[in-house]
Amino acid sequence: MAGLRIMNSGAAALTFHPLPAEVPRSAAGAPAVIIMPGGGYTFLAPHEGKPVAQWLNRLGFAAWVLEYPVGPQDFHPAPLDSARAAMREARSQAPGLGVDPSRIGVLGFSAGGHLAAHLAAGPDTADDERPAFAVLCYPATSWHNFGPAAAGEPDSDPLLGPGSTPEQRRAVSIELIAVPRTPPTFIWHCADDDTVGVDHSLSLTQRLASLGVPVELHVFPTGGHGVGLAQDMAPAGTWTSLCAQWLRRTTSHE
Repeated sequence: MAGLRIMNSGAAALTFHPLPAEVPRSAAGAPAVIIMPGGGYTFLAPHEGKPVAQWLNRLGFAAWVLEYPVGPQDFHPAPLDSARAAMREARSQAPGLGVDPSRIGVLGFSAGGHLAAHLAAGPDTADDERPAFAVLCYPATSWHNFGPAAAGEPDSDPLLGPGSTPEQRRAVSIELIAVPRTPPTFIWHCADDDTVGVDHSLSLTQRLASLGVPVELHVFPTGGHGVGLAQDMAPAGTWTSLCAQWLRRTTSHE
């Protein structure tokens, strides 16, 4: 059943990666994660998809990889709509897949981290769409301070499309819109990231802490951007072990 496609709607697809047969299963069903790869809302990075699902499987978590729509064919709210649909579909399918529907979280990288954060923290997320937890990897969450549109080139905004306004960019900046209903969140970033500055994670962490949301942040001195699992990279590569500990605590998964 590896790689089972459970949703395929237009530009969006959701592919399930079940636990290996040798991994013990809880009677209540396994915790699970919907993975949202990065790619600047213009493509989806392969190394931030299936390899991450396989890592989560080894930890005892079922996983889905979401292929969400990106520009220039699709702009906001298409990616967010696909994430909302993916969470509803995952929870609907969960019992038949051996997954606990109450323990499904999200994990996103870069632009995928923005999407995961929007789903987790957004004020308009419905109860059946909000994840149980969120892992954000070098997320581009402060959209009004990011990218060519913020630099005065609104025709190049990869999320909002041509002609985006400062008001529209603030409306998708997670540190400005996050709500107290945001679930427990794990964030990591590299201080030398010159693609998405570490200030994105710092400002979001400050916002979540002010709302009383349980949040854990790790900033590594080096590592850059787009490194995925960061295997064989020190010190950024330690994020996976730190995250594994946090996931187990957060989901009560032993």
